[in-house]
Amino acid sequence: MLTLWGPNHRYCDGVNRREFLRLGALGLGGLTLADLLRHEARAQDAARPKSVIYIVLGGGPSHIDMWDLKPNAPDEYRGPFQPIATRLPGVQICEHMPLQAGIMDQLALLRGIRSVENDHFLSEVYAGLPRTAGRRPAFGSVVSRLAGNHSAMPTYVSLDRPSTDEFEYEKPFYAGSGHAPFRPFGDALQDLTPVADLERLQQRRQLLAAFDRMRRELDVSDAFNGLDRFQAQALEMITSPRIRDAFDLSKEPRRVLEAYGRGQYPHQTFKTILYPWDGRKFLLARRLVEAGARVVTLRAAEWDHHSSANGDIFFALRCLMPLLDRSLVALVNDLKARGLEDDVLVVVLGEFGRTPRIAQPGPGREHWADAGCAVLFGGGLQMGQVIGETDSRAERARSGNITFQNIMATIYHVLGVDTRAQLLDYNGRPQNLLDDREPIRELIG
Repeated sequence: MLTLWGPNHRYCDGVNRREFLRLGALGLGGLTLADLLRHEARAQDAARPKSVIYIVLGGGPSHIDMWDLKPNAPDEYRGPFQPIATRLPGVQICEHMPLQAGIMDQLALLRGIRSVENDHFLSEVYAGLPRTAGRRPAFGSVVSRLAGNHSAMPTYVSLDRPSTDEFEYEKPFYAGSGHAPFRPFGDALQDLTPVADLERLQQRRQLLAAFDRMRRELDVSDAFNGLDRFQAQALEMITSPRIRDAFDLSKEPRRVLEAYGRGQYPHQTFKTILYPWDGRKFLLARRLVEAGARVVTLRAAEWDHHSSANGDIFFALRCLMPLLDRSLVALVNDLKARGLEDDVLVVVLGEFGRTPRIAQPGPGREHWADAGCAVLFGGGLQMGQVIGETDSRAERARSGNITFQNIMATIYHVLGVDTRAQLLDYNGRPQNLLDDREPIRELIG
């Protein structure tokens, strides 16, 4: 949290001592905005740095019902949905995603993605490696550490609240606390509100510089290491209308807000429990990358449709697919309209697919690590193609396997991160970013 003043124990000019220390010291006040903005400096270049919007369909979307239908498979496999033709000759997807079908020649569809995990451990999704490889930094933290940013916008923004359990995988770990994602909720957003008295804020800048000099003279402890030039970046965020406005959806015309869509979808196992779908998350992601964020992550709904006496995967998918279809295509069209299709990569995926054989009661589908799908757009990659193929029942890839490491290597390639780089872990041992550094060659061209 970044707070410039508080109610008690103030300096003579009105700055609260405790809050002032929280502004700069990780050790005294937890993860601060300045720490979130700290990154490795790199040379300026004329080109706009590329970004990624990473959309996770939490729980595992059903590949065989969405992007890899098998209409000739036996009844217990194929489900009730019909395939429809797309703008990409010979390629079909589900009838409930007609908008994606209409722009399939602008997308890349990956089929037969092989996961190591077959449970909800998101280390593969956010770091590219399974949990058996140890706790690795989220890829956004790696990008922040190794590629960084040269705008006041945080490099890595997550539009999801952190989980309280041990399986929270959007963590920086040994990439460093300063490379954690910025999460625009609660106090974090309040810290970006305009300061009424800019002259007074400038006085605080001067006080901060004086305090920093005192710290250097005293040379006391690592608790004060946050008081450096990245404090200026934190203050720049507060005083920059462009950065503040990026988080403000009220700046968008109503027609744009409506294009992204809203609706409801059922709980994965209880049809009567409804959750809100708000496509404005997709719009906010676009605003953030346009303002300079390099990595924006978000989770879109719940896709964990098991067998259950109260559940029905096909009812849930009938609700969910049109919502995803609308929001995703609105995002693609918005990026194109703003000339960002080569600068921003959009990735849509889940942890795994679902069992091709339909489970009863329900009906439902269980976890399936042997085959999944992903959809990509933009980033300067080769679009208008399907990469990978599964067998007649969508159970496994026919030849070779696309893995999460290959997807992550492709993202690193787009963002300018050298996959041969290593980071030192907590024990000082060098760790590879990935074990398999090969990007998906068909995308790179």
